[in-house]
Parts: sequence; C-alpha cells; structure tokens
Amino acid sequence: MIAAEQNVLTYDGSGNFAIHTENRRISRRKRLEKPLKHAIVKRHGSSGGLRCALRSVPRKANTYFQVWEMKNISCSPLYGAIGGDIVGSCYERHNVKTKDFPLFSSRSKFTDDSVMTVATADALLRRLDWGEAYRKWGTLYPHAGYGGSFRRWLASADPQPYNSWGNGSAMRVSPVGFYAGSEDEVLKLAGSSAGVTHNHPEGIRGAQAAALAVHLACAGADKRQIKEKVESRFGYDLSSRKLDDIRPDYSFDVSCMGTLPVALLAFLESADYEDAIRNAVSAGGDSDTIAAVTGGIALAFYGEMPREMISGIETRLPPDMLEICREFASFLQPA
Repeated sequence: MIAAEQNVLTYDGSGNFAIHTENRRISRRKRLEKPLKHAIVKRHGSSGGLRCALRSVPRKANTYFQVWEMKNISCSPLYGAIGGDIVGSCYERHNVKTKDFPLFSSRSKFTDDSVMTVATADALLRRLDWGEAYRKWGTLYPHAGYGGSFRRWLASADPQPYNSWGNGSAMRVSPVGFYAGSEDEVLKLAGSSAGVTHNHPEGIRGAQAAALAVHLACAGADKRQIKEKVESRFGYDLSSRKLDDIRPDYSFDVSCMGTLPVALLAFLESADYEDAIRNAVSAGGDSDTIAAVTGGIALAFYGEMPREMISGIETRLPPDMLEICREFASFLQPA
C-alpha cells in the first residue's frame, strides 16, 4: 500500500468531514454542500483546505472512508491517452524506430483509442452502462479505425462480449485510473469496462494493469512501486529487457500480452510526458495504441505536458469530445 492511500476520511452524518493520516488530523473540518461519499481528495495551500470530487454517501455518523490524494494535472487527464493516440496515429502503419520524429503533421488525427477513452469518461461521469457508452460514441464516430470484431459488436442488435484479448480494452481505460478511489475500485471498474467486449482473461488483465498503473502514478507512487506492483499482480515482465532490446524486432501486435509490457516500459524509461510518447511510438507496432496506454500513465505521473502538445490535441478534437475532456477535468479537480 502506498503512502497516499493511508489517509482516512471521517464523516459525521451532517455533511462535515475531516481527513486524518496515522491518526493525526491534517486538515480543517469543512462543510460540504450535500452529504457525499467516496473521496478523491486534493489538498492545496498551507491552510489545508480541501477540494473534493465525491460520489453519494450514506447519511451515517462516524463513517470512515479510505482516501487518496490526487496530483495536480495541468490539463484534462484524458489528454494523456488522447495525446498518445494522435501522435501515434500517423506512425501505426508507417513505423519509425527512432525517437526523433515530428509529433504532429497534417496526417495526425484522433482514432478509436481517443473516441473510446472519451466514452469511458462519459460512462463514469453519467453512470452509463459501459456498453451503452461505447455504442453511443462508436455510433457517433463510426469510422475511427475500430477492429473488425468491435465493428460487428457496434452493429449488432444484441451485442455480446466476444472473448477478445486485444489491446482495445487497455487503450480506453485510463479514465478509470484517475477516477477510482482505491486499488480495489480500479480493478473492479477496469474489469467491468473490459468485460462488455474484451472478456478474455488477457483482455481483462490488460485493462486492469493499465488502469492500476494510472491510479498508482496519480496517487504518488514512484516508478519502482508501479513496476513492482504491475509485475507482481499481473505477471508482465518489465525487468528482463529494455526498450532498446525490444525495438529492433518488435512488430505489429494488437494483443494485450504484446502491448502492455512495451507501453509500460516506454513510461518507465521516460523523463517526461513527451519523452514517454516518443519512447512508445519509437517501439513501432500498433503505435497509436501503445502511445495511448503509455500516455495515460505518463500524464498521471508527471502531471503535465508541453503547451504545444495540448494545442495539438485541442485543435484536432471535435467539440463534443473536448466537452467531455473538460467535464472530466472539472469533476476530478473542481475549481
């Protein structure tokens, strides 16, 4: 358990809460507008004031909740995965095996990775069924580059999971890592988000690993802690090879088994968000999806990206997708 998850929220049944760490009060008591539940809490300033994005709570005194403290993110948390997708989009079929490449070009565009990331956030914000959200956004953007099985699922009158182990479950899951308030909640939400389509054990494992890495990064874990947790819980090998060892022979692979280790190493070997994206794209293969997975983790960890990348994202997203990005940011980090 990492230090950021040692905090405890106490609730008095009347809309008041206080946060404690190691049985020592570290914040002033603050009145909420209405009684609320499970806390994603950001402490700011020397006064110990709190900003919260919370879900509904039982009206019961002396209730205790585990709390984690969220890092400040300089832009919408969804931009992590979306930025990776857009940068990687023009290299998916034209791989570059170097980190020296233009981030954006006239061919750079959002793809299914971005659309489904927005759909995941929409489901969380509005409490939609996962399948409902994915079909809603897939129908709005039917030509975003989905795989054949997912296209058939979208078109079906009775859509059912199709036992996929593909990386589509991991490319869309980063919002879960930012949203969830505990490791258990991460695993539950990531598993259920995958299960409506990618219900193969490897599809679920990939989604859970990606989401948990985002959650740990956002909650303050260091790279060693993230690496050890993902290796021990999910069995991905992040120790025997470096990205430089993988890059020369790595080819197109849409499986979670082939995508997650590369995406995680691209983050672990990075110096900042841009460097993480360059690592991911330089590996080759399914460049946009690898970079989307890497980007979600990297933004959670570093908390920022270059202003030029934010502009590159925002000029390429349609208004409805931008609106969800901004709404998700406001939910997690209210002013």
